[in-house]
Amino acid sequence: MKITTVDPNHLHQTWTLVKDYIESALTEGYPYPDEFRDYNIDHIKQFVVSGQWLLVVAVDETNKVHGAGTISFITTPNHKNAVITTVGGKFITSKDTFEQLKEIVTAFGATKLQAFGRPSMVRYLQRFAFEPRNTLMEVKL
Repeated sequence: MKITTVDPNHLHQTWTLVKDYIESALTEGYPYPDEFRDYNIDHIKQFVVSGQWLLVVAVDETNKVHGAGTISFITTPNHKNAVITTVGGKFITSKDTFEQLKEIVTAFGATKLQAFGRPSMVRYLQRFAFEPRNTLMEVKL
């Protein structure tokens, strides 16, 4: 599996191939009522097409898409954080694909890679040397 980026100029040709993966990431990764969600599928598309977020895809040797994800970047005084905002697909995460992802975000200037996740995802990401830092809790006002 190869991890690659999609240039925002080609998003409209690629969107139909990745939309279901991104939507599944939203429904499975954020199983909360809509009023608690910070963004929906249309917002994600706009973030990617505007260049605010990065779209990455997992493709096989025939360039068939098997998964997709999005990454935002947050610059702080000490780091440029690449934040995994969505990821969907089956059999797309391995040590090799994780190394490819690290190379991609490093090429975009990132010095840290971050992800929010439900408890099962936190356990899974620990296989890739992620370490839990904080637990996000919220209340809608």
